[in-house]
Amino acid sequence: MSVSEAKWYIIHTYSGYENKVATSIEKIVELRNLSDLILEVRVPMEKVIEIKNNEQVEIERKLFPGYVLLHMVVNDDTWILIKGIRGVTGFVGPEGKPIPLTDEEMANLGIQKARVETPYEKGSSVTVTGGSMKGFTGTVDEVNVQTGKVRVIVSMFGRETPVEFDADQLELLK
Repeated sequence: MSVSEAKWYIIHTYSGYENKVATSIEKIVELRNLSDLILEVRVPMEKVIEIKNNEQVEIERKLFPGYVLLHMVVNDDTWILIKGIRGVTGFVGPEGKPIPLTDEEMANLGIQKARVETPYEKGSSVTVTGGSMKGFTGTVDEVNVQTGKVRVIVSMFGRETPVEFDADQLELLK
C-alpha cells in the first residue's frame, strides 16, 4: 500500500465526540508510526458570527456534527484500528464498509479546494475584471496557487498599492 492509494473517508462518531476521536486517532498514528497510512484527520469547522449580549462574537461550529473525515489507506489493520476507537460508531458506507469520497465530492464539501491554475506570473500586466476595482490595471507581484489569490500592484491616487484578488477577477493584458 502506498500514500497514493489514500482516499478520504467519513467516520461516524457519537455527537460531541468528534474532537476526542480526532485527537485519539492522531495520538495512535504518532505512537504506532502510521503516518504513511493515516495522513490527515479533520473535523470540518465553520466560522459563524453570533450575537451575544448585544455583541458580535465569532465562534467555530462543526460543519458536520457527528462526523470526522480521514485521509487514509484502508486495509484490515487501519479499519480495525479506527473502528476500535472509543466514540467511533463506524465508517459511512453500506453496512459500515468504508466508501471513499470522490475528488468532486470533496470539492463540493468545500473542505479540499482544487488547485487553481492561473496564467499569471510575477511581472504580468493585468486588468481587474470584477469587484470594486473593476477597470484598474496593474502588475502581478505574487501568485498563490493554493488559495487562488493574486497580489497585484495597482496605481491608486498616484501611489503603488498591493491589492489581493481572486484569480478569476483578473485578465491578462494583451
